[in-house]
Amino acid sequence: MDPLLLGALVAIITIFVLFSGVSVAIGLLIVSAGFLIAFDGLRSLELMPEILFGKLNNFALLSIPMFIIMGASIASTRAGADLYEALERWLTRVPGGLVVSNLGACALFSAMSGSSPATCAAIGKMGIPEMRKRGYPDAVAAGSIAAGGTLGILIPPSVTMIVYGIATETSIGRLFLAGVIPGMLLVSLFMAWSLYSTWKSGSAQVLMASSYSWKQKFEILPRVLPFVAIIIGVLYAMYGGIATPSETAAVGALMCLLIAMIIYKLWDPRQLWVVLRDSTKESVMILFIIAAAGVFSYMLSSLFITQSIAEWIGTLDVNRWVLMGAINVFLLIAGFFLPPVAVILMAAPILLPIITTAGFDPIWFAVILTINMEIGLISPPVGLNLYVINGIAPDISLKTILKGSLPYVACMVVAIILLCFFPGLATWLPDAVMGPGQ
Repeated sequence: MDPLLLGALVAIITIFVLFSGVSVAIGLLIVSAGFLIAFDGLRSLELMPEILFGKLNNFALLSIPMFIIMGASIASTRAGADLYEALERWLTRVPGGLVVSNLGACALFSAMSGSSPATCAAIGKMGIPEMRKRGYPDAVAAGSIAAGGTLGILIPPSVTMIVYGIATETSIGRLFLAGVIPGMLLVSLFMAWSLYSTWKSGSAQVLMASSYSWKQKFEILPRVLPFVAIIIGVLYAMYGGIATPSETAAVGALMCLLIAMIIYKLWDPRQLWVVLRDSTKESVMILFIIAAAGVFSYMLSSLFITQSIAEWIGTLDVNRWVLMGAINVFLLIAGFFLPPVAVILMAAPILLPIITTAGFDPIWFAVILTINMEIGLISPPVGLNLYVINGIAPDISLKTILKGSLPYVACMVVAIILLCFFPGLATWLPDAVMGPGQ
């Protein structure tokens, strides 16, 4: 069979299998085994265990469970609430300080936890009721938190970037740095829209809030600064050449656990067990997907599907930006239905040779891909963050939450366009800190 037609058949069957309710990892293994048996015979299955476990034989993978433990220990405390309160107290005299502090808290907490649902839950539980009480529109209150929660997969340290780096053999340090300026850009766009939307709704009076004394401002800092110091320390150790990402993640996880125990009195063994149990579950899920995606990539390569698609794309007489537009549409649709890790691991083997052949920087493309995945987190039908917000504020209808999140989707699209016109937004900082890219 022609490899291109075979590739289309693989895509259709993969979508069907994943939509059947089977877990992503099991679904990828089923599809891979089925096509390998059909076209290479039963003997091809002998290589599957070696590929499956070989894909996990990578020291860089250790950083994934470590960063997850780091985030879980933070999410199990009042760190999110304290972070929100600290920013609210310091930014209250800034016009629109409450919505600005909510988005700032989302950005910082998501950087610490790396989890979008955890960020929505931690900041939303306090932020949404407070914004509604002060007169902010429901759509702004819910939509801003839903969008702010997505920042965790872009702002470092990001598990999504680690997965992309492993899948494409790209420097994880460069990927982390590449997400910093685009992350700040997204936060700025989110804040600008929130303030404009509040003013336009006729609720301009809420843009100024009551003031806090200096004592009230400073008394909250001891609970927040240690976590912020850990994030700064992790990034400094990584880019200062002190430690590898995996080593840095391990120290960061230990420090977060210690701070959670010391500052937030997380001494109960049952609470610590919950943190470690949930972290293990999430880590195993991600690592299993990575291993299964390795088998899936081998199947695509063994049947010459990846090579044929890349060669076919190369023969197309189309502008490379038209090609990038088509890739963005594909990623956007995939992100509507699948988690970011699954999309990256499934798409990277096919897309990487295409984008490099077209002359695009793989570091820059990682940021574009990640923003597309962020859009999927606040877009139906899956839109995980939308349902988290609905669970926090059940009296706000899902329709209102969706309506409030759509302008933030537009902000993300604007960010993608800006990155296309100014790729240096993603590539300048990695080159400045670590030298010119490979």
